[in-house]
Amino acid sequence: MTISRRQFVSASSLSVAALGLARLPVLGQAGGQAAAAQAPPVTKFEEIRRGVGYFTGTGGTIGYLVNNDGAIVIDSQFMPTAEICAAGLKERAPKGIELLVNTHHHGDHTSGNAAFRPIVKRILAHENCVAWQRKVAEQAAANPPAAGAPAPTTPVYADSTFGKIWQVNFGGETVQIRYFGPGHTSGDAVIFFEKANVVHAGDLLFRRVHPRVDSAAGASVVNWESILSKMVGDHGNDTAFIFGHGKDGVVLGKKADVTFFRNYLAAALDHVRAGIKAGQSKEEIAKAASLKGFEDVGQVNARIGLAGVLESAYDELAKK
Repeated sequence: MTISRRQFVSASSLSVAALGLARLPVLGQAGGQAAAAQAPPVTKFEEIRRGVGYFTGTGGTIGYLVNNDGAIVIDSQFMPTAEICAAGLKERAPKGIELLVNTHHHGDHTSGNAAFRPIVKRILAHENCVAWQRKVAEQAAANPPAAGAPAPTTPVYADSTFGKIWQVNFGGETVQIRYFGPGHTSGDAVIFFEKANVVHAGDLLFRRVHPRVDSAAGASVVNWESILSKMVGDHGNDTAFIFGHGKDGVVLGKKADVTFFRNYLAAALDHVRAGIKAGQSKEEIAKAASLKGFEDVGQVNARIGLAGVLESAYDELAKK
């Protein structure tokens, strides 16, 4: 994968900015930042079915499978809650944790890899994901933190990669991991627990909140819509979907929620195409306060809103 210097610098900065994704609800409480620094993180394990569940803390949603063969984990959040999750899964899976999968390279999904590294046999990610992890780490090393700031955690990368598809039978459950091309980034993995009928797709799935489009890391709004259309077509109404982030902290959804998000992206693309046809500038197009039919879509982070989606869509469509 070839990465330009502009992509590299932009993606690195945005990955650092992702640290705020899960912190805003705490910072909004009385006491502000001081209270946030003292308050312990709120964490929770939620079972879905057939040993598949999810863990919420600070960062993107962690998914897991626990059965008689041990455990498989999807994503690792930030270190404090990753350590809580790792300890909880060790108790639930006496045979150990076989595999950690990173759905993509952003820090709120991979910073906790270090908590799992001593107890997991293998870490797996798409080849583009690992390339971006290394590039972001190189940029961070070249720009040391300011005096008094905490030193960054030594990054832990996947030691195994895949290209298009990877599959394993684990304790009677078939786990399929696939890559459908660029979406949220250029290295997003979709994990399907076949018998449990549960999908974890990292930040390819935002539940009723505006998504982050990491254009600098090869994202594509056009292909992202296509990926979601494929998800909708491949799965039924009984499929459970684990979202990377969700409105009001709700990260478990159904096919209808995936369809809603697909339609949101389609509406964003239609809005941008109409603006381009009318001769509007990117700035004019991105001024839209909302999309018709999607007025109640929320924000998972103050820095991530509709304008960023429309700007990214404009940059992509204007090239065609």
